[in-house]
Amino acid sequence: MTRSLLSLLSRHPHALHLTLEPADNARLASVCGQFDEHLRQIERRLGVEIASRGNQFEIIGSMEPARAAVGLLQSLFEESLNEPITPERVHMSLQQANVEALAGGEAPLDDTAAIRTKRGAIIARGPNQQAYLANIRRFDINFGIGPAGTGKTYLAVACAVAALERDEVRRLVLARPAVEAGEKLGFLPGDMAQKVDPYLRPLYDALYEMMGFERVAKLQERNIIEVAPLAFMRGRTLNDAFVILDEAQNTTTEQIKMFLTRVGFGSKVVVTGDITQIDLPRHRESGLRHVIEVLREVEGISFTFFNTRDVVRHPLVQRIVAAYEAYAQDSNSSDA
Repeated sequence: MTRSLLSLLSRHPHALHLTLEPADNARLASVCGQFDEHLRQIERRLGVEIASRGNQFEIIGSMEPARAAVGLLQSLFEESLNEPITPERVHMSLQQANVEALAGGEAPLDDTAAIRTKRGAIIARGPNQQAYLANIRRFDINFGIGPAGTGKTYLAVACAVAALERDEVRRLVLARPAVEAGEKLGFLPGDMAQKVDPYLRPLYDALYEMMGFERVAKLQERNIIEVAPLAFMRGRTLNDAFVILDEAQNTTTEQIKMFLTRVGFGSKVVVTGDITQIDLPRHRESGLRHVIEVLREVEGISFTFFNTRDVVRHPLVQRIVAAYEAYAQDSNSSDA
């Protein structure tokens, strides 16, 4: 036994043993990853140490994290029967199982927190995503606020697609403010739709994944799905619609007020954004930041705030977001 393993065992006396059957070398290699990279990934997230020999595993650490690691390894081994295990798959399994919350003694996730569309079920991957889905189901106006990669827009589009497929709404309206993210794009050729299309591409991508390219195109032709810049919302009243405003941190206070007052009967609204990535000119106040202060206590409106633990992209994205948050906090402390 190595010195580091002895040290860990002295601090955390729990050692769990796991045997994965059948002893399939290809599947075991897939679970462990090249040079055991998947095991190291689990160790870093859970604060445990994993020793393996063939299909025998020993997990050492505090009891709850060790148990979480055992459950995760068993789950990955089952998945390896049908598909190779990648670092991305390990990361997503960690998020979906919410193993860090289990390690901390928090309540397990509610397995019913899922959105069911014709292309399959989309599962909430953490307590904040679960709360987000519950709020969208319950309230007519909802805000999802937090860093990139937390699933704010993706889950909102999934809820919209599910509502349309269940005939709860008659149309989907997806909007974004057409604000450049720091780059000067210059003159864009083409008609109005071609000029604003780059700003709306993330919304299209989510729709295509959940409904397929041909179906989205047909529904757009029938005006059942409308993807448009925020400016196109002025003067309208949206009844029996599921309306999403994405990248709302780039709205002005006047724009977001205009958008929210478009809500008609039988409609549901979701507003998403990240107040740490505002691309407005310095002298313009973000409508999303302002609306948190104005509407936070208004009955019938929900706010869901995401954090770095909710990021479901590459693990490095979590660390990047956390590093920027820490830097901003240090800067604010120094200024004070």
